[in-house]
Amino acid sequence: MSENTLKRLNKYISDTGLCSRREADKLIEQNRVTINDKAPELGTKVGPNDKVKVDGKVIGAVAADKSDRVYIVYNKPIGITCTTERHVKGNIIDAIAHKSRIFPVGRLDKPSEGLIILTSDGDIVNKILRAENAHDKEYEVTVNQPISERFVKRMSRGVPILGTVTKPCVVKPTGKNKFTIILTQGLNRQIRRMCEFLGYEVTRLKRTRIMHLELSGLRPGQWRNLTEKELTTLQNAVRHSSKTA
Repeated sequence: MSENTLKRLNKYISDTGLCSRREADKLIEQNRVTINDKAPELGTKVGPNDKVKVDGKVIGAVAADKSDRVYIVYNKPIGITCTTERHVKGNIIDAIAHKSRIFPVGRLDKPSEGLIILTSDGDIVNKILRAENAHDKEYEVTVNQPISERFVKRMSRGVPILGTVTKPCVVKPTGKNKFTIILTQGLNRQIRRMCEFLGYEVTRLKRTRIMHLELSGLRPGQWRNLTEKELTTLQNAVRHSSKTA
């Protein structure tokens, strides 16, 4: 069998939209995956005639042209949690109620709102999430007190949080207590932590853009499919991105 027809098991599982590659590796380690009814090892490769099961259920290979993949943008309301765990009240999967199995690309914390991508294409998730790919994300932020010139300069230059210093970013005041910020990082609760370090508290946080994708008039709780042009641009943008193994 040609090496070109084989695919690493974690990628095969991820491409089906079941989970990320990292999560697929955990499933394999937990002996929840079989190939032709036999337990595989990490790094095992799958051929076109192999039958892969997760928790005893067969999962089919993704179409070669990914025509069966789902790509949507969602205006996440405040209070929705970006998790695929259905037992969590207010989880994003139940909120959207899409007929396909999808999962979010990255996350917005529960008190935040705005644009998030969801897809069944695990490969594109891995590419987008890699911080070094420098895919920019824009946010509108409101804080609890007037912002100063010093605040804007410090935020733009970088702030020490989580054992590192944030990368330089673009910060523009838009009101007495408001500003926009464009990040190329995705540290946990990054904007809130940056503001806290400088003595400010975020009272509203809304993501308005990821790369070329915008909310486009979506009201909180609404979602739409990516247009053909948006999807093509997205795929081109991450075509040469590094991705997790």
